[in-house]
Amino acid sequence: MDIDAWVWWLIGAVGLGIPLVLTAMPEFGMFAVGAVAASAVAALGGGIVAQVLVFALVSVALIAVVRPIAARHRAGQTGQASGIDALKGRQAAVLERVSADGGRIKLAGEVWSARSYDADQVFEPGTQVDVIDIDGATAVVM
Repeated sequence: MDIDAWVWWLIGAVGLGIPLVLTAMPEFGMFAVGAVAASAVAALGGGIVAQVLVFALVSVALIAVVRPIAARHRAGQTGQASGIDALKGRQAAVLERVSADGGRIKLAGEVWSARSYDADQVFEPGTQVDVIDIDGATAVVM
């Protein structure tokens, strides 16, 4: 039984797809696409040199183009703060006198316990303060 070259390339593409699924490494997927392209060349009657060149060129081109785009996409996602990190740097309104001993502020629509960053600072009700840190359930303001 003689198997055509294009079938071998498709088997190789499936073989490269398995580690893609198991390891979540997109490079394997790019090599699998290169193998599919080489399979198309083989089906159209291209020689082994043409098949290997198409496999290499498509795989390298995908890695050169897709990886930088994916890296930029990943880098853009990490810049979004959530939870208490999103509250740092925001402004709040003082509801009850805030000193180093404590007080209350309204931050993001909620009432928070607060204390001043500097022991000497005291903020009176109605004052706008900046949240510089969250310590447990207490906002540290200045």
